[in-house]
Amino acid sequence: MEAPGYWDDTEKSQAGMRELKNLKDEAEDYQGLQQKYEDIETLIEMGYEENDASLLPEIQEELDSFVNKLESMRIRTLLSGEYDSNNAILKLNAGAGGTESCDWAGMLYRMYTRWAEHKGFSVEVLDFLDGDEAGIKSVTFQINGENAYGYLKSEKGVHRLVRISPFNAQGKRQTSFVSLDVMPDIEDEIDLEIRDEDLRIDTYRSSGAGGQHINKTSSAIRITHLPTGIVVQCQNERSQFQNKDKAMQMLKAKLYLLEQQKNAEKLSGIRGEVKEIGWGNQIRSYVMQPYTMVKDHRTNAEISNVNAVLDGSLDPFINAYLKWLTVGPEEE
Repeated sequence: MEAPGYWDDTEKSQAGMRELKNLKDEAEDYQGLQQKYEDIETLIEMGYEENDASLLPEIQEELDSFVNKLESMRIRTLLSGEYDSNNAILKLNAGAGGTESCDWAGMLYRMYTRWAEHKGFSVEVLDFLDGDEAGIKSVTFQINGENAYGYLKSEKGVHRLVRISPFNAQGKRQTSFVSLDVMPDIEDEIDLEIRDEDLRIDTYRSSGAGGQHINKTSSAIRITHLPTGIVVQCQNERSQFQNKDKAMQMLKAKLYLLEQQKNAEKLSGIRGEVKEIGWGNQIRSYVMQPYTMVKDHRTNAEISNVNAVLDGSLDPFINAYLKWLTVGPEEE
């Protein structure tokens, strides 16, 4: 039998090792950046001394790389929230609009999984509900990687798509909405009391595009927190017990964030929160016709290459949001 406190000490030791590794990586990144700066200075001096214009493309390439790495390092310093370093749990819900909105939810799911691939993060589907004809009605998935929640907390809200619908025979422009909820995967025990009488727990048969990892028995769990109306679901684990455990973990995380939000509103108000999946509440618009533009309505960041964004190029929006939290939006 293990001595009392053995696992606590082990977890603390592992957390300490992770922090040590992160600090070591940051130090190495800084040293690498310093070396790159010195290399650029040397190239510039060589160009002047030898009057060699052929070095300009190489200098520009090195300078662009330096600026990108410096910006990435600077952004990481903004990830100072309590759970920013944690994995992230995302839930997409199609809004009103039937097949069109479900298709938009499917496009967003692909966008976030592509972003995760670019980062070298892994994706795990927790709950999945197909659209009636195409796309996704709802999907809950977890993105695992360093600072995943810190980056993806910027994505919480309603996402609006404007395009000529492929499902409209008349070729009319159509607007669709999908909401995204984001929470940290909090593995530590949260000191939060939840009464049994405040919960409604339902079981249902797992379904959807989870492949062999989705258990097709009636082991999926849906938990409704009656006082707040918060609903969490999980169907990906191997047993009903594991699904319930994961769902309770998600519920505690959402209740914790809700309490944090209330406290923040009392002090100074909280930015970017939305309540309905519809007009006027979107945090970002993706316009494909009559012009192409993705614009974040909180930070005013915008990109004209919609296809690149939908293929996972989200970092400009994420970085702009993290700056915005610190200094506010840029003027238009």
